[in-house]
Amino acid sequence: MVALTTIFKAYDIRGRTDNGELTPEVAARIGAAFARFASAKEMAVGRDCRLSSPGLAGAFIEGALGQGVNVLDLGEVATDTVYYVSGRHNVPGAVVTASHNPSNYNGIKLCREGAAPVGMDSGLVEIRKMAEAGLSPLAARGKTRPLDAIPGYVDHLLSVVEVDNIGALRVAVDAGNGMGGVVVERVFDRIAPTLLGLYLDPDGTFPNHPADPLRPENLVDLTALMEREGADLGVAFDGDADRAFFIDDQRVPLSGSTTTALIARWFLAREPGAAIVHNLITSRAVAEIVKAAGGRPIRTRVGHSYIKAVMAETGAVFGGEHSGHYYFRANYRADSGMLAMLVLLQLLSESGRRLSELRREVEPYAASGEINFKVVDPQQRIEVVAAAFRGTEQDRLDGLTVSWPDRWFNLRPSNTEPYVRLNAEAADRRTVEELVATVSPFLED
Repeated sequence: MVALTTIFKAYDIRGRTDNGELTPEVAARIGAAFARFASAKEMAVGRDCRLSSPGLAGAFIEGALGQGVNVLDLGEVATDTVYYVSGRHNVPGAVVTASHNPSNYNGIKLCREGAAPVGMDSGLVEIRKMAEAGLSPLAARGKTRPLDAIPGYVDHLLSVVEVDNIGALRVAVDAGNGMGGVVVERVFDRIAPTLLGLYLDPDGTFPNHPADPLRPENLVDLTALMEREGADLGVAFDGDADRAFFIDDQRVPLSGSTTTALIARWFLAREPGAAIVHNLITSRAVAEIVKAAGGRPIRTRVGHSYIKAVMAETGAVFGGEHSGHYYFRANYRADSGMLAMLVLLQLLSESGRRLSELRREVEPYAASGEINFKVVDPQQRIEVVAAAFRGTEQDRLDGLTVSWPDRWFNLRPSNTEPYVRLNAEAADRRTVEELVATVSPFLED
């Protein structure tokens, strides 16, 4: 038996490739297990540009073929291209990628037919058990068929927005040598804005900077380009391009909460009364703005499998997370960084205002950002904090959230590391700092 517990994380399968943790043998076992679990005649498989991706994707495909499943081989694509194919063709999908992680990592993201999520509560445990045990190949072997999905994917993206309503903006885009570069030029060839491209060529060594736009140091080149070119908007994609991060015309990054609120308000102007899903560590402003716009905010746990499931249950038109994942009902409820960019471009064009002005309408609070504390026992520390704040309003939807009328904080254990993650928000920066200073001693060794 192969022990795979260490590389089966909460919502995808991720591990190092340089130390033998995620090998072609493991990928083949996972491919066979997923094929057996999905019970489909056909599945779609893509990969990112990491140096280990072709070998891992080939092994995964071999495992699936051995279970009699036919494979649509998509080649090098963004994760949301796989979601598009899964939704369009109603087949399970898999993409070999480690997203924003360093180049020596790799992983596999999975989805059911229609881009439905696969998480710990929806199949990942069963897949792990089958992969650990190993599955014998069936007599009837599947076949591989290459599929160029990008033209259809671009058509699909542009069908969600109103292309004629997108004006002649100047847009700086940093693909980080990741998978956003595979498609972004084709998108801009069909819309009015001017593309100011940076690091668009896919390169799995990520020679210019890590493909992780959450880290401010990875936005330095993009903001410099915006300054030189007078860009109206900056866009930074992560490695597999399912996330997008935005920078306004004053070269100030937007939080995921700000982007969620702006896009939610845009959708609600088109569909009054619609449901909007947000995770519990987005700003309180998100729910307030959704209500003010006549919508119905729905608060969920952090993570794509929860967001997508709740969107399916409620018919929500849009969902957003603090981490830069944005989900669209019109995109099979899947996240897409490229589609978030297009919606924001239409929103800006229709408003006739600068993003630096618009954002002020949806940013009434100050936030700490995510602060990580390394601890031996994350859950035990969370219980210590819960006891220390006994008598306050608390909920356990995801970790621990402690609330007052004018401020709140949330603690969640990391799914992959011995960390507790703290997020706090209040009416002003000083109150946020005081709140963080009050909670931090309970989390420090």
